[in-house]
Parts: sequence; C-alpha cells; structure tokens
Amino acid sequence: MPAKQAREQAELLQGILDLLILRTVEVTPLHGWGISKSIRRMSHDVLTVNQGSLYPALYRLETAGLLQGEWGTSAEGRDAKFYSLTRAGKKRLKDENDYWVLFSRAVNDVLSGG
Repeated sequence: MPAKQAREQAELLQGILDLLILRTVEVTPLHGWGISKSIRRMSHDVLTVNQGSLYPALYRLETAGLLQGEWGTSAEGRDAKFYSLTRAGKKRLKDENDYWVLFSRAVNDVLSGG
C-alpha cells in the first residue's frame, strides 16, 4: 500500500474512533475502560477499541480541547480520569456526525448499486 494511501486510511480510522469516543461521552463522563466497554456494548460487540488506540485518541482529543479530563474514582474503587465533552467537543461531534451520515449514505448507495 502506498504511503499516502496508508496515511489517508489511518486518518479515516482515527476520525471514526474520535467520533465514537465523542459520542460515547456525550451523555455522561466516562473513564477510558468505560468508554471502551460502552462502544463495544452499543455496537453489539462488533466494535472493539484496544487500549493502544484508545488512550492516544483520548490524549489527542483532550489536547485539542474537545474533551475535558477530571480525576475521580471508578466503580471498582480505582483512580481514573473521567472524560466529558467541552463546548468545542459538542460542536465537533455534531459536525462529524452530520458528515458521517452523509458519508455512510453515499457508501450504502454505491454498495446497493445506486
């Protein structure tokens, strides 16, 4: 796979992961493990986010000002960083969700023969 194509594919996958994370913490703050479990549950066990992808994404989203992290105690009694959407994160979630709906419809149209 050419380098440019691999980079574009990685950016697409990163964008999808970012969208899933933003959507997952939209309603209630969650820690990393909770986000991963929630994505798996909401996708009916189809999507699995490993820690090697999740935590860099959380760091990137927090650094970009889309998530806010706050330390607390998990249900298991462990210290954990809970993530919630910022105002900018809410706007990005709306924009990315709108784009995803358009994109997925276009892909479905192509797959169904137009």
